[in-house]
Amino acid sequence: MRCSFALAALTAFAGSALGRVYYEETFSDPDSINSFKPSKARDDNGAIKLSPGKWYGDEENSIGLQLVDDARFYGYAAKLKRPFNTKGKDFVVQFTVKYEQDIDCGGAYLKLLPPTLDPAEFDGDSKYDVMFGPDICGSTNRRVHAIINYNDTNSQIDKVIQPRGDQLTHQYTFWVKPDKTFEIRIDNKVQEEGKVEDFWKVLPEKQIPDPKAEKPEDWVDGPVMIEDTEDEKPSDWVDGPETIPDADAKKPEDWDDDMDGDWEPPMIANPEYKGEWKPQMIKNPEYKGEWTAPLIDNPDYEEDEDLAVFNIGYVGLDIWTVKSGTIFSNILITDDIDYASEFGNRTWADHVEAEIEAKKAVDEAEAKKLEEERAAKKAEEKENEEKAKAKKDDEDDESDVADDKAAEEDTAADEDELEAEDDVKEQKRANVEDEDKSESVESAEEDTTAAEEDAKDEEPAEKEEEKPVEKKGDAEDEAKAAAAKAKAERKAAKKAAKKAAAEEAKRAAEKAAEAAKRAEEEDDEDDEDDVVHDEL
Repeated sequence: MRCSFALAALTAFAGSALGRVYYEETFSDPDSINSFKPSKARDDNGAIKLSPGKWYGDEENSIGLQLVDDARFYGYAAKLKRPFNTKGKDFVVQFTVKYEQDIDCGGAYLKLLPPTLDPAEFDGDSKYDVMFGPDICGSTNRRVHAIINYNDTNSQIDKVIQPRGDQLTHQYTFWVKPDKTFEIRIDNKVQEEGKVEDFWKVLPEKQIPDPKAEKPEDWVDGPVMIEDTEDEKPSDWVDGPETIPDADAKKPEDWDDDMDGDWEPPMIANPEYKGEWKPQMIKNPEYKGEWTAPLIDNPDYEEDEDLAVFNIGYVGLDIWTVKSGTIFSNILITDDIDYASEFGNRTWADHVEAEIEAKKAVDEAEAKKLEEERAAKKAEEKENEEKAKAKKDDEDDESDVADDKAAEEDTAADEDELEAEDDVKEQKRANVEDEDKSESVESAEEDTTAAEEDAKDEEPAEKEEEKPVEKKGDAEDEAKAAAAKAKAERKAAKKAAKKAAAEEAKRAAEKAAEAAKRAEEEDDEDDEDDVVHDEL
């Protein structure tokens, strides 16, 4: 470990001998986070921490400043070791970014700020000299910002450079040279290069159209194509008519001219028709193209030695992100591109393959965990389905038992109802018999009464015949008593029979009502009650 630190220090010394390092931060020191001072311009400033992330190739070289809070603005600024005025020097800003959260919308760029900045007042309106880095929001709004300030006006590069949006660490480099040319690199590969004034429209054009020039009178700027005047229509060209009568058509046999009018054959397409003839088109021999005024030197153009000259004292974060997790690391501001390349290889490039393998292992573990969760969920769903099916089967069995019981009860009720109907019929027969008996008793009583009356009529004769018989009055009294007794017995028997029949009918009616109630057939119950009451 000591050897590696010594080598790094020696390398840094060698690099600084060729150029100067104005800011360098790998965040390997736990106290390095304190160099980034939070802005007090907002109350909802997101929190930051030091972290290598969930996967990395080398933990020490992967530690960076990580955004902690979702849906927040972040305003932080760190002071350079010394102010950096880039006039006559190479200017290099380089850093790494890892969108660990699988970015959907969020910036990851740096702002390079003047030495006069007050970090406590730093916000989106603060003046800056350079803004550089990736910015992603959705699938279409993606670009690498490369904004420079010229004469207090911020100007974006006239080119859309696509950022890297995966979850690995990527290195971004912006190099402006003393000759006013530039390079923008991602992962050590040049994405764009050229003259600053050609990509940032901050200076007047070197040449402009001659405002005094006029288009010549004989200038032909159209049309490009004209008809061939020497072309002639072929003699066999048929340009009409498009349709002709069908020569093969015949008038229907049932056609009545008086009723249907004059018959005409149907029209068909003319097989020889070729359409309207037009001469062929040829290039206009006099066409010279669209006229433009010739270019002349712009009298207002003047080279500016201060173009792309920056005066930097702070590096800052002024960004918004929806999902937290972005990690910034290996921030370097120098005037030596060779040292920047060596620094980038040491802190990032040498660990790319290891990070890819680490990310692959994490992905496989997460995929395995997800598959296990899916399998567990599927097993749980299957178990729940089996439980639900078993419960339904039990409910069906209970329902079948209930249905069987109900069927038995319905059968018993039907039997009770039939039995009650038989009892009612039997009672009806008993009532009829009782009525017959009653009629017989009444007939007997009538016969007895008639006999008594006949006896009374014959009494004088008998008395006359029985004059010789002794104790005649006693015999008459005994006969009257016997007749009265017989009449009383018949009356009692008739009353007892009626009472017994009424009780029997009442019991039959109650039994029938109970049977009807068990069967829950209200309409039949009402009918049976009516029948019973009618019988009563």
